[in-house]
Amino acid sequence: MISVTKLLFETEYFGDSLRYTKGAKAARHGVREGAGPVVVWNSTRTCNLTCRHCYMSSDAKKYQNELTTVEAKQFIDDLADFNVPVLLFSGGEPLIRPDFFELATYAAQKGVRPTLSTNGTLITLEVAQKIKDIGVGYVGISLDGLREVNDKFRGKEGAFEAAMQGIKNCVAVGQRVGLRFTINHHNIQELDQIFDFIEEENIDRVCFYHLVYSGRGNAMMAEDVTPEESRKAMDTIIRRTKDFEARGLKKEILTVDNHCDGVYMYIKALAEGDEALAAQIKEYILMNGGNRSGIAFGEVDPMGYVHPDQFTQHHTFGNVRERKFSEIWQDESHELLAGLKDRKHLLKGRCSKCQYLDNCNGNFRTRAEATTGDFWESDPACYLTDEEIGLK
Repeated sequence: MISVTKLLFETEYFGDSLRYTKGAKAARHGVREGAGPVVVWNSTRTCNLTCRHCYMSSDAKKYQNELTTVEAKQFIDDLADFNVPVLLFSGGEPLIRPDFFELATYAAQKGVRPTLSTNGTLITLEVAQKIKDIGVGYVGISLDGLREVNDKFRGKEGAFEAAMQGIKNCVAVGQRVGLRFTINHHNIQELDQIFDFIEEENIDRVCFYHLVYSGRGNAMMAEDVTPEESRKAMDTIIRRTKDFEARGLKKEILTVDNHCDGVYMYIKALAEGDEALAAQIKEYILMNGGNRSGIAFGEVDPMGYVHPDQFTQHHTFGNVRERKFSEIWQDESHELLAGLKDRKHLLKGRCSKCQYLDNCNGNFRTRAEATTGDFWESDPACYLTDEEIGLK
């Protein structure tokens, strides 16, 4: 995750203390020494939508063998003991779980900050108030375009309106809320409109996700943006973030799942002759260290299996029903987990020779594996040229 606002303006939001801390890159098992990773828990696979790019391939049906309330609390107990800073409740649609509020409250009481990733369609005013009252730190609502584009992606007419109402309800009760927007060939032309939208609707935050080829998202590989489109998207994101700042609008703008974004910002600042800004960006992306799946970020699926991240569920390290998450996460006898914690010597192709490897850490392994069959090959979503990364 790259904080565009942090890199450009040194602004400070909650997540920045986890991403941009000196010495954090040296930690092998968490966001920093003495702390565990940020954990995503896909608490259920059931969902009321059928999104085209869903990495869980979720549907509106009951799935068997998901963690019970008792098992989930035992899992949360271990996360608290492991000093996990954040537990992101995701799905499917996490609000479909009847014990969501009980479990999110329990996490908050244990000192683990609960956050929520949702499609927003189930957030009534009453639900929004309850989310705020139990101490959910942040609600991320997924929109992948404006009305027509979003509904097509979500597989349900009216999904945009329902999500919009969920956003409005969060804003109305003072709950911190933001958008999650997955960039692809069909919606890239709406980026400027998304910035207009978050200003008009008084939304605090937006995360622009790069497409990862996982679950139903595998079928969208050919619909991903080109390198040229990625660069134009970043140009738009940088331009509009600067515009917000110039007008005194405090919005947190982030990009997710492509760490060459930070390097691109550095190269762009250099090309524009702003050496002070370039130095600032370089310092922060070096602190961040790039992709840290399997180190500072992990995922647990609905049945309790532990994975490097939510997009890499085809690789499993163990199950929290059998061993504590903290034990599984620190067990480097698993070859792939050990490799993720110290991956630079395993990387191949362009990634292995890139002069910015310390800033990117090989980017996203799941995309590399989806396109080449080799987990350690180069990430095809890197849009930097050979010359830019020092190969020519």
